[in-house]
Amino acid sequence: MSQKNSKKKKKLSAEEKWRIYQECQKPEAKIGEILREHGLYSSDLQNIRHTVEQSALEGFRQSRPGRKKVTTVPVEDHEQLKEELREKEKALAEMSVLFTSLKKKVNLE
Repeated sequence: MSQKNSKKKKKLSAEEKWRIYQECQKPEAKIGEILREHGLYSSDLQNIRHTVEQSALEGFRQSRPGRKKVTTVPVEDHEQLKEELREKEKALAEMSVLFTSLKKKVNLE
């Protein structure tokens, strides 16, 4: 039986890739050593750098300067919520009256 001498590449988490990227960005970084330490090749670092660049660009595209977009609620939903609020305020007022009368009753006894 012969076994192949192939190492399985370790799957790196996003956090690990980010740390490797940051480490390689330092001016005094010895990139070859960093890559060997993590079992990576220069092509892996290029892929990480490309992903970081694309993610940053996408983030910038999504963050528009100026006023934030106002979220609107359909009129029907707004009216329904107003009605629910009125009902709850009415129930609260009724409970307050009951509470006050119970409190008086307990104090009289």
